Amino acid sequence: MQTGLPAPTSRRARRAVLAAAVAGVMIVLFFIAHAIGSEMEAWSPDPADANFNLVVRGFQAGQLNLKKDVPPGLARLADPYDQVANQRYREYPYLLHDMSYRGGRLYFYFGVTPVVVLFWPWAALTGHYLTHRAAAILFAGAGYLASLGIFFAARRRYFPGAGAGPTVAGVLALGLANGLPVLLSRPSIYEVEVACAYALVMLALAAVWRALHVPAHGGRWLAAASLGFGLAVGARPALLLEAAILGIPLLLAWRAAPARPAPRRLVALAAAAAGPLVLIVLGLLIYNFLRFGNPLEFGQRYQLMAASAQDIRPSFHLRFLGYNLRAYLLAPVRWQARFPFVRDIAAAAVPAGHYGMESPYGVLANVPFVWLALAAPLGCRGPGAEARRPLGWFLAAIAGMAGVCILTLGCYFAACGRYEVDFLPALVLLATLGVLGLERALADHRARRLAARVLWGGLLAASIGFNLLASFQHHGEQYYFRGEMLVQLRRYPEAIADFEQALRITPDYREASLGLADAHEQAGAGDEAIGELRALLRQHPDNADAENRLGCDLVKAGRPEEGIAHLERALWLQPDFADAENNLASALMGLGRAPEAIGHFEQALRLDPSRAEVEDNLGLALARTGRDGEAIAHFEHALRVRPDLAEAHGNLGLLLLRVGRRPEGVDQLEQALELDPGNADEHCVLGVVLGLEGRTAEGIDHLERALALRPGFPAARRALQRLEGAGAAPGP
Repeated sequence: MQTGLPAPTSRRARRAVLAAAVAGVMIVLFFIAHAIGSEMEAWSPDPADANFNLVVRGFQAGQLNLKKDVPPGLARLADPYDQVANQRYREYPYLLHDMSYRGGRLYFYFGVTPVVVLFWPWAALTGHYLTHRAAAILFAGAGYLASLGIFFAARRRYFPGAGAGPTVAGVLALGLANGLPVLLSRPSIYEVEVACAYALVMLALAAVWRALHVPAHGGRWLAAASLGFGLAVGARPALLLEAAILGIPLLLAWRAAPARPAPRRLVALAAAAAGPLVLIVLGLLIYNFLRFGNPLEFGQRYQLMAASAQDIRPSFHLRFLGYNLRAYLLAPVRWQARFPFVRDIAAAAVPAGHYGMESPYGVLANVPFVWLALAAPLGCRGPGAEARRPLGWFLAAIAGMAGVCILTLGCYFAACGRYEVDFLPALVLLATLGVLGLERALADHRARRLAARVLWGGLLAASIGFNLLASFQHHGEQYYFRGEMLVQLRRYPEAIADFEQALRITPDYREASLGLADAHEQAGAGDEAIGELRALLRQHPDNADAENRLGCDLVKAGRPEEGIAHLERALWLQPDFADAENNLASALMGLGRAPEAIGHFEQALRLDPSRAEVEDNLGLALARTGRDGEAIAHFEHALRVRPDLAEAHGNLGLLLLRVGRRPEGVDQLEQALELDPGNADEHCVLGVVLGLEGRTAEGIDHLERALALRPGFPAARRALQRLEGAGAAPGP
């Protein structure tokens, strides 16, 4: 048969071409995954600190919770799931963002399968811990090779005359058109789970293929497929319904001619198909029960990132279906004139209770190669149709699996681009078989076959091109996330460089512009921060967040009146902006306008009653206007919400001393300094008070700490001299 490529002169040459294509795909995926370091690697280069390895270390220690200490302050919170109250623990240096908390222990709500099949065995065999990046690449590579195995098996059995062109096209499509480049552009926690499930589903499909084509060993292969699907569910529970395709080999066996198998044979096959899956699901239910007291609870309700929201939001609902199907199937990306040319799809009206979108893309619009899946049934037609019956059943299995997955994800309360790897590889596999079907169906029609090759070649090029461009577009997000971590690490020059790179990739990336301004401000370059925010507002004059931050930076720069104007504009743009209300009130406080500030603090609390910092600020404003009783009540309320809020302990302690409640005031100041030992003013006040109570040695210690923190502190020096003079005993 003629092909669209130069014909290899030998079988060895053909194999060399295919091997080169496979190697090229693997190299591209490896390069994409390693193009940028992750934010977690910026925090700690030691993979032992990676989340999946914290699970491994817990298992090694004989516990189901993570090998990670719970910060004492988190345990003291009135509501540890309050996202405002627990924010400091979700960020550096604690980094509990993706963890679940229950019963004084930390857990990982993500599936346990990656730990069981890779991270733990790797640690046991090598004595070292695997990085998330390496795990994502290994899982993606395993899934890719499994899909190639299916493709080559189908080509050998049903399309032996297929030339090099369609074969190389399949090799490229199965690695570069199926979402893997996008997934691996940010190989972190979520991507490890998705890549793991992808690998296991592809291995399970390979086992289903063998069960359909080697009926003598059908039970073994069905058991292997059941094991694969069960483990995939352990990584991505939403894939459970896909396991229904295990019934297809059973149905084919039941319909087999000339005689149907005996009931005992069917029972054995059914046991093989259901046994491993059922055992793994039961194991997951027990695992969940031991961790969270509920077999159906994977930890989302206890997740520190969004547990309170999860309590009131159903994870699955039919009202999300239309919104998600548009995002996953139909929505085209937006294009821009500069590299990488692609931008996220346009946002649509979000249904009630839906979380929103995180870079999904409509596969029918942006990966047009999948349309060739419609041609896959052509491979079942023509002479020898009866012998091709297993291929038809296998195609039905893949299509059914993809359809079930799309409907399941369509009902989920979020739409994320990485979730598309749950179904897109199956559609691409169908499309590669569709290309082989077209080649076979048009073998005797040279002109039509040439036209078909131009068609599928163009669709493949467009699909691979989109995947690669979208992966680079996601690199902008990776630069942004790493920049955020570098700011927390106070590595400001590196953070600024990452934010600038993110903006070069996506010029209108608002979050990156805000991050760049924040990095400049924290680095002490206030003028640069103000300039960045003004530039952002010229591009997006309706950005309330930028107005809020610009107002704060102007206040810090000694231009309070100008800053207040921007804070007021932020509230005009977004009247329910609690943070802007708090910042405006703080600016008014700085100008001595406490009565005006009180109203804005109160409005901020009406908008967000859980803000302990605002309660503390309101207490300060009330104290300045002489309303001490109300101020004390607000300080105490702030500490009920955030027992670890050092500022509230200190402010309450100072006010209690002022109203004559000295023992309580001393206790509050001591708690404040335990949480924040670097407050020179509080050390000074506490030293003076302890001296008055006759606790001279303790008072001297606090005054010396105040002077160590602020050399030349006049009040502390005078108080220390008095205490040392009073404490000097006369000689005998």
